[in-house]
Amino acid sequence: MASFIIAAFLLLVLVLVLLLRPLIFKRNTEGVSRRQMNAVIYREELDKLAAEHAAGLMNSEEYEMSHAEMRQRLFQDVSEEDDRSVMGSPKKTAIALCILISFFSCGLYFYLGDALRVAQNNQERPVTQEGVEKMVAQFAAKMEKDPSNLQGWAMLARSYRIMGRNADAAKAYGRAGSFVDSDPELLAEFADVLASNANGSFAGKPLQLIGQALKLDPNNLLALWLSGTASFNDGDYKKAVQTWEKLAKQLPPNSDEARAIKGSIDQARSKSGITNPIASIKRISGTIEIAPNLQSKIRPGDTVMVIARQAGERMPIAVLKTTVTSFPMRFELDDALAMNPSMPLSQFEQLTVEARITKSGMAKPEVGDLISVVKTVKVGANSVRLLVDQVRQ
Repeated sequence: MASFIIAAFLLLVLVLVLLLRPLIFKRNTEGVSRRQMNAVIYREELDKLAAEHAAGLMNSEEYEMSHAEMRQRLFQDVSEEDDRSVMGSPKKTAIALCILISFFSCGLYFYLGDALRVAQNNQERPVTQEGVEKMVAQFAAKMEKDPSNLQGWAMLARSYRIMGRNADAAKAYGRAGSFVDSDPELLAEFADVLASNANGSFAGKPLQLIGQALKLDPNNLLALWLSGTASFNDGDYKKAVQTWEKLAKQLPPNSDEARAIKGSIDQARSKSGITNPIASIKRISGTIEIAPNLQSKIRPGDTVMVIARQAGERMPIAVLKTTVTSFPMRFELDDALAMNPSMPLSQFEQLTVEARITKSGMAKPEVGDLISVVKTVKVGANSVRLLVDQVRQ
């Protein structure tokens, strides 16, 4: 803050010196007064008049009248009050200008600017991926020196999980000990990490942790989702439907999360033979899978989009937008997701469908987005498989 004010003051002084230099510093040559200038002009006119008289262009009487008239005008135009230098001003004027410009500049700056905000912005620096990794590494080193800090190990585990370092996250959750055992959200996160490390299998400890989390909080959202997923993977579709329906009741209606879980419930119903009361509505559903070589590029919080279009058209008919959970992911497109209510998905016979995973969450495709091949499917298809196996260039 102080350095900014000093720099601004010096810059103001420099500008004032450059602008007011002719007024502040005396010049070596004397200025020419208005009286002297008038005398020179009339002297030239008198010489011209004498030359015309000598050439015979005017007689003596005309010459004397003109000469007398010009002398009279000369005396009137060279009064004592005009005997001052034309160039040059008092130093008081320069001082007044300095004060006026200084106050005007400061007032304008404090009205339009904010010195405190400028100072704060100078102190802010964007956080890069390398910076985050460095901070986490420093925190990990600190925890090694203080292994009894269970809350710290839980925080480190969450940091690793967000960064996608599931193996390190599992170790940190394990070292958090009893601090995790009493927190249903941490238990569910621990189970999620262990299942991811086991290629999606919930057998053993992950299922045990989920049960422990639901015992502490029967309505924990992550634990319910994982429990339903575990039941679905084991072929217990009825139990998966029951668990996911309990989860769906806690989600905001018409939210992306509610639509995503609805798609999973419909798939479980279809596999279990449970009648869906709205099965007559035409929709497109299926699964999204990720190629093994791209799994490391996925991070929690990335956005998954499933887009349906007419063949050859750019404007989407329906768009599903949700966040990354675990793969394979269920999706469902129906009339509720139509971009234009007058053009519902159900009125088409077939559409093209594609999946895109983006970190920005923006609708416009960007370089680095993970994308699937565009597929043409019939509206009503319920087993569409979209494999995300390309990186947008």
